[in-house]
Amino acid sequence: MDTAVRAPEIGWISVVICTRNRADLLRKAIASVVRQDFPRSLYEIVVVDNGSTDHTREVVSEFEVDDRVVYIREERTGLCVARNTGWRSCRGSYVAYFDDDAIAQPGWLLAIGDAVERCGPNMGAVGGRVDPMWEGARPEWLSDGIAGSLTIVDWGPSEMVIADLARAWLVGANMVVPKALLESVGGFDPRLDRYGNNLLSSGDVFLQKKIAERGYSVVYVPKIAISHLVPLYRLDQTWFRSRFYWQGISDAMMYTIERAPSRRQRYRAALGRALRLMRSPRRLRSLVLPTTDPDTFALKCFALIDVGFIRGLLGVRR
Repeated sequence: MDTAVRAPEIGWISVVICTRNRADLLRKAIASVVRQDFPRSLYEIVVVDNGSTDHTREVVSEFEVDDRVVYIREERTGLCVARNTGWRSCRGSYVAYFDDDAIAQPGWLLAIGDAVERCGPNMGAVGGRVDPMWEGARPEWLSDGIAGSLTIVDWGPSEMVIADLARAWLVGANMVVPKALLESVGGFDPRLDRYGNNLLSSGDVFLQKKIAERGYSVVYVPKIAISHLVPLYRLDQTWFRSRFYWQGISDAMMYTIERAPSRRQRYRAALGRALRLMRSPRRLRSLVLPTTDPDTFALKCFALIDVGFIRGLLGVRR
């Protein structure tokens, strides 16, 4: 055990797990954190139940004999809503976001504690590797270029400061942010990320952008490693087409939040993206033709981002 890891107060690290109707997966996620070889007095686990109707409450109660585990019910649905409820309710100085369908790898909390100690006062967000747990065989048409949409993160074996969030980023399944900084930037924007049955995303990346704009660092630390479920239903081209279309909607939402464009500016931006798409016959063909070629399917997915962005700017609402 690294004796340099110490806490200014009980609950130094608050692990926040937002969940909705995934009780059996949640049990495994909590257990993987409880089993960490890390001082008991230095962390807590805050489970935010976002309106579950299954046996989520009973699962959490199995762990409540351990005073590190706290249950909170949040009826307002939305991943970013639940994440905000989590950081506002926790006791720790640092908030470690973790998914209900993930498993913390050995040394996860220790790596977080070490990174927090080393990053110092300029720390904005720290996160690490996310390895896939495939529920089915990886499809031959799935290229590395689009596999990241399955919450797979591997930016290499070395620690690095992320300078360009369009090229590398952290994910909310495995990300640590100082609670004071979350309060300062207003937390997660509830207009982004999952809400109901849609596939809105990028609440975590948008938060990182706000953090970076204030001069704080966003740091990738590969030793902060988790495993994340890739369910069978996502290993289907239909899911990927929908996921990338909604990424375009998400990008349009971020554009709108950041720039507050007029209607004319939105239409001009949508026209510009449409013209870019139409100038590439190959991208246009990829939108309509079926394929099992990995490169062509990736091209289809990226073209669907453009389609979603255009639709988003023209007024599609969640």
